[in-house]
Amino acid sequence: MFIFICLFSCRLAGVFGESVSVMEGDSVTLNTHLTEIQRDGLIMWKFGLVLIAKINAKDNKRDFYDERFKDRLQLDQNGSLNITNTRTTDSGFYKVTSSRTEKPLNTFNLTVYARLPVPVISSTSSQNPPPSLSSSASKCLLLCSVVNVSDVTLSWYCLLRILQL
Repeated sequence: MFIFICLFSCRLAGVFGESVSVMEGDSVTLNTHLTEIQRDGLIMWKFGLVLIAKINAKDNKRDFYDERFKDRLQLDQNGSLNITNTRTTDSGFYKVTSSRTEKPLNTFNLTVYARLPVPVISSTSSQNPPPSLSSSASKCLLLCSVVNVSDVTLSWYCLLRILQL
C-alpha cells in the first residue's frame, strides 16, 4: 500500500508539474534542467496544447509561434524558456518535450498574479471606551480596503506577526 501511494504521488507531481508564481510584469524562467541539448536534438515548448517555441540544436535555430507572447519569449542554450513582462493571461500549464524522449522533460503550472493597487487605510478613534476597558483607554478603528479588485485577502500585521482577527 505504501509503495502504491508513493508511486501515485510521484505520478501526480509529473502531471501537475512544478508550481511557479510571479507578479505581473516580472520575468520568469521555466527550466528544462538539461545541461546541454544533443546535436540533433529538438526542444519544444507548449502552452496548454499550443506550440509556442522550439529550438533546433542542429542549426541553433529558435522559432516562436504564438502572437500572445510576441517579443516576450527567449530560449537559452539549454532550451529553458524565459518569459519577460508576464501577464495574467500567461497563467496556465507549460510543457517542454524533446525529440529524444516520449515523456515530457518537465511541466509547469505558472500563475501570474496581478499587482494590487495601494490599499486605502482609514482610521477613527474614540475617547469613550467600552466598559471592559479602563477609563483611560481609547478605541481606534482601522479600515483597510482596495478598490477594483476581486478575490483579495488583506492581513494585518503587528511586529511581523499576522494578527488573528
